Amino acid sequence: MAEEHHGGGASPVLRVEAESSSEQRVASSRGAMSREDCVEGIRSALKHPTVRFLREEMEKAGCQVWPRLIQAATCSTAGGYASREGIKVCCNHMRLQDEINQVIIHELIHAYDDCVTKNMNWRNCAHHACSEIRANHLSGDCHYKRELLRGFMKIRGHEQDCVKRRALMSVKTNPYCSEAASKDAIEAVWNICYNDTRPFDRAPCISRHKDVCIEKAVEEGSGDGRKTWTDGRKNVFR
Repeated sequence: MAEEHHGGGASPVLRVEAESSSEQRVASSRGAMSREDCVEGIRSALKHPTVRFLREEMEKAGCQVWPRLIQAATCSTAGGYASREGIKVCCNHMRLQDEINQVIIHELIHAYDDCVTKNMNWRNCAHHACSEIRANHLSGDCHYKRELLRGFMKIRGHEQDCVKRRALMSVKTNPYCSEAASKDAIEAVWNICYNDTRPFDRAPCISRHKDVCIEKAVEEGSGDGRKTWTDGRKNVFR
């Protein structure tokens, strides 16, 4: 995996791993989007209520949200984030507008964490695990419909299983984290980071009414919704 620079040293690019789904397999018959369509899809995603909300909350927190924060690219995964370089949407993996929306929301949560979290170090497995847990939980990546399309049929407890699975997929690609270290890090920070819903007041719901619930969480979010910002969460980033 390629490395890019975060802060003062080389750190791994944070990536959204693409998992095959029946929806994607149907879409794949049409092929990936052209770069022009992908760029237009990114422009459309900027109007999505969750994307707008996250960008606004970053600005309120004093984060730099530069014009080219989100860029179209050709790469090996669905998308990625690197400090000082921003978010990449991998157009060669994009076939649906919803996929672009999800990649950008997921990566904006990483960007938010990178900005507002004191002592953030992406080479630290616990730090990386915490942000992956939050990004997969808060982005709606693990909504039950997405899991069904990926072929995961479990109903009870599916969302937490999905968050752990997808967090592990990402953290274990970090060259500073073995698979065993990644698993240990996810378990160590799970309760603290899964329940940290900043900048939302609560996590977007995972029911069949996902879109309504996400909009509700966005409406309720105020940038001050840090009820779960506990001493334990702070200790993760000592």
